[in-house]
Amino acid sequence: MRKPTGPEPGSTGEPQAPAGDAAPKEATPLSTVVRVRSLLPSLPPAERRVAQRVIDDPEGVANSTITELAQTCGTSETTVIRFCRAIGFHGYPELRLTLATEAGRAQSATGGRVIGSDISPDDSLEQIVEKVCFADARAVEETAAQLDIKMLEQVVDAVVAADRVDVYGVGASAFVAADFQQKLHRIGRVCSAWSDAHIMLTSAAVLGSGDVALGISHTGATMETIDALEVAKSRGVKTVALTNFPKSPIAEVADLILTTAARETTFRSGATASRLAQLTVVDCVFVGVAQRTYGPTRKALEATFEAVRGRTMRPDRRRR
Repeated sequence: MRKPTGPEPGSTGEPQAPAGDAAPKEATPLSTVVRVRSLLPSLPPAERRVAQRVIDDPEGVANSTITELAQTCGTSETTVIRFCRAIGFHGYPELRLTLATEAGRAQSATGGRVIGSDISPDDSLEQIVEKVCFADARAVEETAAQLDIKMLEQVVDAVVAADRVDVYGVGASAFVAADFQQKLHRIGRVCSAWSDAHIMLTSAAVLGSGDVALGISHTGATMETIDALEVAKSRGVKTVALTNFPKSPIAEVADLILTTAARETTFRSGATASRLAQLTVVDCVFVGVAQRTYGPTRKALEATFEAVRGRTMRPDRRRR
C-alpha cells in the first residue's frame, strides 16, 4: 500500500513522491510513450487514465500543469506523481520535459507534419496509406529501440542449447509462430509451431528440461498460449514469452520475456503492425541463432536452397 504524499518543496506546488520508496531507474527519453503504452494494462484505474492521456496527447500533457492534467483525468495530483514514478520518472516536471523533447524530435522527423496512426471516417485513401505505413514503420522502429539486448541474448542462448523448440500462438500470432518454425527448420533445428489449443497442451506435456517453449501473444492474455507455457514450465522447460505488454499474465509463466512496441488503432490497422513487430523480434532471434551456429547453418541453408532450386521456373520455361 502506497504512503500518502504531501506538497513538494519549492515553487511548483506539486506533491512529493513517497520518501520511503526506492529511487526509480532513469527514464529512456526516446521511448516514453512506448513504455507507457506497454505498462497501461498493469496500472491501477486512476493511473491508467493519466497514462491514456499521455498516449493520446503527449504534446498536450507536456504543455499542461500537474493540476490541469489531474483535472482532465479526473484524478489527483498525487496520482499523477505515482504514475510518473511507475513509468520511471522522479516527478512530473521530468515527464513534461521529456514529452516536449520527444514531440519536437517527432515533428522534425516528419518535416513538421503530424501523422496520426488512427483512421478517421473522413480520411482519403492516400491518408489511409500514409497512416497505415507510418504505424507499421513506427512499430518496427520502436520495437528495435526498446528491445532488451541482454534478454535477447539469453533467448538466443536457450534456443541454441535446446534439443527442441516448440512455438505457441493463436490467431494472428500463429502466423508469426509458423514463420519462426520455418526459419529454424531450414537451418536444421528441431522446431514445431502449434495453434490448436489441445495440441499446444499435449506438445507442452511431452517437452523436457532440455527444450524451449516460446509463447507469442500481443496482449499477453491469450489463455491458450498461457496454459501451454504453464504446462511446459511445470516440466522444467525454459519458457519464453513474446508480448507487447511486459507485465501481462503471460509474463508470470515465462522465464524470459521479449517485448514489442506496436499500437492498436481503429479497424485494427495495428494488427499488421503488431505482427511486423513480432516478426522483427523472431527474426533477430533467428539470426542470432544462425550466427552462433555459423558452420552448420551455412551447410543447411545451402542444402535447402539446392533442394528447392529446381522449383523455380526458368525464363525460357515460362508458361504462355
